[in-house]
Amino acid sequence: MERQSKGSMLCPGCRKLVSVSAERCPHCGAARPGLWGFGPAIARRFGGQLDPVRAITGVCVGFYVLALAVDLQSLFGGGGGGILGILSPTGRALRILGATAPVDLLAGRPWTILTAIYLHGGILHILFNVLWIRNLAPEVQRAFGPARFFLIWTFAGTLGFLASDFFPLIGIGRHSLSVGASGSIFGLLGALIVYGRTMGASMMTRQLWTWAILLGVMGFLLPGVDNFAHAGGFAGGWIAASLFRGGIGRPAGRVLPAVALGAGALTLLGFVFSVWTALVFFLSR
Repeated sequence: MERQSKGSMLCPGCRKLVSVSAERCPHCGAARPGLWGFGPAIARRFGGQLDPVRAITGVCVGFYVLALAVDLQSLFGGGGGGILGILSPTGRALRILGATAPVDLLAGRPWTILTAIYLHGGILHILFNVLWIRNLAPEVQRAFGPARFFLIWTFAGTLGFLASDFFPLIGIGRHSLSVGASGSIFGLLGALIVYGRTMGASMMTRQLWTWAILLGVMGFLLPGVDNFAHAGGFAGGWIAASLFRGGIGRPAGRVLPAVALGAGALTLLGFVFSVWTALVFFLSR
């Protein structure tokens, strides 16, 4: 990736022109808006702007394809479920890449509550979630800004999987492997409801509540749905958006973009840890 040492670019925090080498944006105070010169190249890679929504979609699709490649049985139904299991990553492949389960909290693998957000168990699973991401995420990003959006997304998904892993440990629910962005998606619904209440948009809020309730009910009717992750994700999105509601319409400032970047770095590190620990396990057998 080409590094640019001179010139200008749009600050990802406030969308105003800044020097690519600026230590802080003079308009919103975002730290290192040019990402040490790599910002313009990243912006070109994601269609002209630093867009977390596109990045999240790309990472979900990329890891779905990678999970299929890790264990080629997935291409022919190795994920289980007969013909419906075709193009479904196997449990082994998902575990290698960072799927989460209650045992991970006991085994010292807490990073899986981050990595599992970007993994999916089948073609219908990822298609359904990507459609919801493309519908809800841009609205949350417009309402709260890119940095706050990514933090809402991450906190919601993490709290969702924390609930999914914790409750079976105390005897509530089943001990099972869990993956998917649906906890974060429920968090986006919660965040938009908070935004609608803040802005006095009652019609929008009612529609969002309808979607949230319908999706929640569907979770109890369909097999294999992680309802703890959905509930935890919705709560996480609501909590994070409530914390950020005072900043609606304002630049993100200095701290939030750095925290969002740190959350992304932790997730990436989680994938590294997952693959490394899996390799150590298999090589030691």
